[in-house]
Amino acid sequence: MIELAVYILIGVGLLFQLLGSVALHRFPDVYTRLHGGTKCTTFGSIFIYIGVIVYGALMFYRGESVYSALSIHTFFVMALLLVTNPTGAHAIARAAHRSGVKPKGASVDRLEGKR
Repeated sequence: MIELAVYILIGVGLLFQLLGSVALHRFPDVYTRLHGGTKCTTFGSIFIYIGVIVYGALMFYRGESVYSALSIHTFFVMALLLVTNPTGAHAIARAAHRSGVKPKGASVDRLEGKR
């Protein structure tokens, strides 16, 4: 039963990863691509990491202590991803805005006067 939950978590994570990659190809400008790419891949990675953590805990419960290190490392990677992915996306969006990249279809930039 728990293996099924692990498969579902990893499947949902892969689905969000796929949606993030589709967003990179379909969205028109850098800002919407950043939004689709970072939000979907962060959410998808969280599901995959939780699936790996649950699998490691299940294997540890069954007596294979090697998998406890896998769960601990995966937890720290997930925490690091939650900090670095939004920070990197913000830095890229800010650099694009400061470089003068305009959003597609936007006629007025409300942040233009706040430099």
